[in-house]
Amino acid sequence: MGYTILVFVKQVPDTQNITGEAMKPDGTVNRAALPAIFNPEDLNALELGLQLKERFGAKLIVGTMGPPNAAEVLRESLYRGADSTILLTDRAFAGADTLATSYALSKCAEKIGNFDLILCGRQAIDGDTAQVGPQLAEKLALPQIAYVEDVESLSKKKIRARRSIEGGYEVVEGPLPCLLTVVEANEPRPANAKNIMRRKKSMTRSELRKAHADANYTDAEMLVDEEEKLKAKGLWIEELSAADVGAEESRIGLKGSPTKVKQIESVVLRGADFKRIDPSEDGINALMHELIEDHTLG
Repeated sequence: MGYTILVFVKQVPDTQNITGEAMKPDGTVNRAALPAIFNPEDLNALELGLQLKERFGAKLIVGTMGPPNAAEVLRESLYRGADSTILLTDRAFAGADTLATSYALSKCAEKIGNFDLILCGRQAIDGDTAQVGPQLAEKLALPQIAYVEDVESLSKKKIRARRSIEGGYEVVEGPLPCLLTVVEANEPRPANAKNIMRRKKSMTRSELRKAHADANYTDAEMLVDEEEKLKAKGLWIEELSAADVGAEESRIGLKGSPTKVKQIESVVLRGADFKRIDPSEDGINALMHELIEDHTLG
């Protein structure tokens, strides 16, 4: 495998079901009140990573920052073809805005090291800021190409990518390592049945410990032995804390987040008055005259 590609993804609340009860008093999202899904454009970034893996040969590492149950999007990534996954999880990360999130992800990337590409979705549907990718590139001092639709060529020193712009696209080149933010320009593949069967027992250290506790196993050596077996089978989801990646406490979570959400509203669109048009030539002519008179047409 000639390249190492990192894909950072996010488990997000399904904003189609958002209400006023979805916010906490401190302005953070009450994620427990909403169903969690794989951020749509992160799926596009993952798909591009899988395509690059197939075209050029690469090791594909998928990472996410979130609570323990965010491991689900990592399992979904393994089912689609990722090689390994990392869950960046710690109570200290809670309530992070884009600045704190990008800092935490940058520390994760530095911990991994020796990567050629970082792929991110253009933006997450729970914030719609499109800031994390560019902020991550800045913190890692990486060149970046935003709004990427596809990669035309890749070598050890250079990448050539097509990016979306208003009214068309442009083709740009940049040196490696490089960060790309990806738009909805591909069709994410579904989970592969063989990968599901092979990776369905993937778990984090926290999940393994909970399974032991639920089964009343207290043998520490058995826990270590099972962890090593999972790693050997490619079923291990690496779990990293703030301390594991060397993140400064003052720069993560709420402490490191200068942005606060003041208010959220549930906006309901209601139809205005309507007028019935007779489905005849006279009815259509009358409608056309009315539209011309109020300057909708003409």
